[in-house]
Amino acid sequence: MGYACDCDMPLSRQMALVAEFHVHRIRPSRIAYRLGIDIARVEGWLSGEQDGAQFQGLIIASRKKKYLAQMRRADRFRGQEAYEMRLAAQDDLRQDQREQS
Repeated sequence: MGYACDCDMPLSRQMALVAEFHVHRIRPSRIAYRLGIDIARVEGWLSGEQDGAQFQGLIIASRKKKYLAQMRRADRFRGQEAYEMRLAAQDDLRQDQREQS
């Protein structure tokens, strides 16, 4: 194991958290350290070597969740500020989709 503490979460929860952290652009080494997951496992999920289809589904769900949260946040504002926040959310989503391709 890459880090001293053991992660006692179920594997499905670990995958979901790694996907969510990855969508928020947190480095793999930081994800592994914060969650206590082996760095090799985190990198395996991110590279698609382990549980590829399931992990990609979690990535897509996390992106959608992040986008919807950004849009809800923009709904609290009016005018130009809300418009710019929506544009930033859409640009962020497009950039994530480009990185995925």
